[in-house]
Formats: sequence, C-alpha cells, structure tokens
Amino acid sequence: MTIQWVAVASFLYAEIGLILIFCLPFIPPQRWQKIFSFSVWGKIASFWNKAFLTIIILLIVLFLDAVREVRKYSSAHAVEKGTATKPGTFEHTQMKLFRSQRNLYISGFSLFFWLVLRRLVTLITQLAKEMSNKGVLQSQAENTNKAAKKFMEENEKLKWILKSHGKDDGNVLEKENKKLVEDQAKLKTELKKTSEALSKAQNDVITMKMQSERLSKEYDQLLREHAELQNRSEKVNKKGQ
Repeated sequence: MTIQWVAVASFLYAEIGLILIFCLPFIPPQRWQKIFSFSVWGKIASFWNKAFLTIIILLIVLFLDAVREVRKYSSAHAVEKGTATKPGTFEHTQMKLFRSQRNLYISGFSLFFWLVLRRLVTLITQLAKEMSNKGVLQSQAENTNKAAKKFMEENEKLKWILKSHGKDDGNVLEKENKKLVEDQAKLKTELKKTSEALSKAQNDVITMKMQSERLSKEYDQLLREHAELQNRSEKVNKKGQ
C-alpha cells in the first residue's frame, strides 16, 4: 500500500474513532457543546471551512482515481481470463484488481464518513442548544405559574379582609378585582406562549434524536460492510502472495 493510501486509511480509522466517541450514550450533548465552545476552536474557525472543502476535494480525486483503476484492471482481468495467458500474469492482474477495489472502498468510506462527521457535529450542537432552551422555558413556565397562584391567593385574601371588616365597598372591590383579573389574563397569555414555545422545543429535540438514531444505524451498517470488505481484501492479498 502506497503512502497516500496509508494516509487515507489512517484518516478513515480516525473518522470511525471520532464517530464512535460522539455516539457514546453517557456523554451528554451539553458536554460536547462546552468542548466545542473552547477558545481554540474560535481561532481555527476561519480555516475550518477551507480545510473541510480541501479534504473533500482530495478524497473525491482519490475516489475517482480508484474508480479508474478498478475499471482498468477489470477490463484487463476479463481479457486475460478469456485468453490463454500465463497463470502468473492473470494472478498479478487479479491482485491489482482487488487492491484497486480496496482503495475504492477506503476512499469512498472516508469521503462518506467525513460528511457524516460534519453532520453529526452540527446535530449535536443543535441538540445541546435546544435542550438548554428547553430548561429555560421550563423555568419561565414554573415562574409564571407561581406568579399566577400568588395573584389568586392575594385576590382571595383581599376579599376576605374586606368582608371581615365590613368594608366591602363595591367600587373598591370591583377595581381591585378588575386589576387582578387583568394581571391574571396577562399571566395566562404569557403562560400560553411559554407552553407553546416549550412544546416546539420538545418536538425539535425529539426530531433531532430520531435523526441521530438513524445516523447511528446507518453508521453501524456501513461499519459492518467495511469490515467484511476489509476481510475479503486481506484474504485476496494473502492468496496473491
């Protein structure tokens, strides 16, 4: 294996390791959000997009080169198989064919996992933000409920005081009740808005969780296919040697 393909294979293993770490269930999204918010990431943020696009272009070039090699040796393999050539030449061509196929899978999976890794980081960041917003909205809803209960208790207490002292003046009580009813209506409106925002945040969290689970399942399937293809490649290399 040449240096460039060793580098691509190492890059693929690093991607698999990072995706496995991101999928660990005992590390919450908030912890990843804190890690992503380190100052060092802000310093390299200006170079991140350029580096991301550069790596994609390199992987695409290597993938297309691997496709070309596979087509080249596939046609040569078919020609040598249909003609009476030397057995050593046929085995040599077959070995090159399987090596080019191995390179094709390595570059293809590296390109795919690079895109998956970018998407996974974005989803983790969004999920952490939504969970933080959910906590804030729940706190606001609790405070609004407490304030509404407090106003209702004060209203009942005011009624009882006025009645107990024989000063149940209709105008005074009506004004106080009107003010309390207006405050209560405002609090109910605010509570309704807060509840709607909380419901929306919960739906967003559920949607992102489903997307994360789907990506995890696709990753497991691709990992099994990669292991199977790697085992086949190793068997062919051993056979060629």
